[in-house]
Amino acid sequence: MRRAKILFKEREAGLLTQHDDGTFMFQYHDFWVENAERPPISLTLPKRREPYESDFLFPFFYNMLPEGSNKQVICKLNQIDDDDYFGLLMVTAKHDAIGAVRVQKTDEI
Repeated sequence: MRRAKILFKEREAGLLTQHDDGTFMFQYHDFWVENAERPPISLTLPKRREPYESDFLFPFFYNMLPEGSNKQVICKLNQIDDDDYFGLLMVTAKHDAIGAVRVQKTDEI
């Protein structure tokens, strides 16, 4: 299992998890859901207490990934498989992400 903190404007909004079977889960923190002033990270992931689950990386996060030659270079330099979308997201969206959302590795299991 791998897990990452999802930050919205430098505040932790929730956790993205890739399970050992390759499925994904995103869950907002309760404090994020309860605060009406904090928006959802995406229109496709409205705020709710229940986790979102998917067999594939959620489109919102997938669209944050580089493509083409940029993806090839990043994968080669970081020794990441081309189809390791979670690993690629962790490398590319931790500092330099378009928009308000960033992804940060967590040691939490």
